[in-house]
Amino acid sequence: MNNTSWRMGTINQSVTLDFTLVGLFSHSGSHLFLFSLVAIMFTMGLLGNSILIFLIHMDSRLHTPMYFLLSQLSLLDVGFPLVTIPKMAADFLQGGGSISFGGCGAQMFFLMLTGVSEGVLLSLMSYDRYVAVCHPLHYPVLMRRQVCLLMVCTSWLSGVLVATIQTSITLHFPFCASRTVDHFFCELPALLKLSCEDTSTYELALSISGVLILLLPMSLIGTSYGHVLGAIIRMRSAEARHKAFTTCSSHITVVGLFYGAAVFMYMVPGTYHSPQQDNVVSLFYSLVTPTLNPLIYSLRNREVRMALVKVLVRAGFRPKR
Repeated sequence: MNNTSWRMGTINQSVTLDFTLVGLFSHSGSHLFLFSLVAIMFTMGLLGNSILIFLIHMDSRLHTPMYFLLSQLSLLDVGFPLVTIPKMAADFLQGGGSISFGGCGAQMFFLMLTGVSEGVLLSLMSYDRYVAVCHPLHYPVLMRRQVCLLMVCTSWLSGVLVATIQTSITLHFPFCASRTVDHFFCELPALLKLSCEDTSTYELALSISGVLILLLPMSLIGTSYGHVLGAIIRMRSAEARHKAFTTCSSHITVVGLFYGAAVFMYMVPGTYHSPQQDNVVSLFYSLVTPTLNPLIYSLRNREVRMALVKVLVRAGFRPKR
């Protein structure tokens, strides 16, 4: 009975007390410059992804399966930084780092939702490129609207499912030790270190699920692009080879940036990287990658550049003759 009362009291304490986030930057001169750089990248990322979504919606030439999936990627890349960067910026400007139990849970949930959804979506986008390059005559059937909607729903539902399960289990543990999260946002591995219960079994299950969540999409990506590379090599037309390679290399670049950071965080054991390294890698996949994605796609896709010019001309920004 006493043990049960203690446990209930600990859980109540976990729910009522706040956590303290360790800020990414101090208020020194060099860190003020880095904070300004983060703020600029955050703004650029939001603008870039929002413009890309707008162009895909407005230009009928971009109403294709590839660009529909790309618009969903941009939507996730808008949400990803919004989960972490505004809170980090507010803490830096106000000189604090407090976050409520509910706020911490919400931040962890939405971060996992967007992260898992983006990973699944990137793998499905590789299948789209495989069909486009290897089976172009069957593309309208294999990538019809219903299939595209199913792909998008699968990616979002995967994110919701994983985020719901992992967030609920993590927040079920009592937090009776230090309530200082050694991170600039509430990320699951950093939060588990604060639990006063043995979480080793859950951490093992988490590692196994993390490997599955990462390896299954990566296997699909590797298989798809293996076939795509073979098809590109066999193409006789240099122009067709160049167009296929340009489109696919853009996607491969995005995949490499996203999965490189994810593998380091969730497949490399925590003993092999420090909290400082975790902060840098987390900043990379929560800010740098979403900022670079629209630049990679817009600069390397002629259709996107033409759509942007078309919108600018309609707005009155006509090029000088």
